[in-house]
Amino acid sequence: MFPDTAGFSPDRRLHTPAEFGRVFAEPARSSDRFFTVLARPSGRAVARLGLTVSRRAARRAVDRNKLKRLARESFRQQRALPALDFVVLARPGAARTERRALRASLDRHFEQLAKTAAAADHG
Repeated sequence: MFPDTAGFSPDRRLHTPAEFGRVFAEPARSSDRFFTVLARPSGRAVARLGLTVSRRAARRAVDRNKLKRLARESFRQQRALPALDFVVLARPGAARTERRALRASLDRHFEQLAKTAAAADHG
């Protein structure tokens, strides 16, 4: 079985349109050609994740699901993320990119936004 930090329980997810909307309202942002990741302090004890993978980003459902699985995996394996709400948006063409490049992209986004949040807390 996975340790608690490796899980993706319901308390680690964004559920409602209001929760997503709060992140979209005033986010810290990190982007590249594969993903845009938005983050905002959650006011909770843990980091949470929301996913938005449109048909424009990946035509086939199997490709959209692959991108979502990859984003969840990257999020789960991040160590010591601050209490932020993250929203991952896939960009067109991400589904045609190899898994290793996508994973590296997501890892960079999470790390960059975590550092930005830490700097804002201390500055």
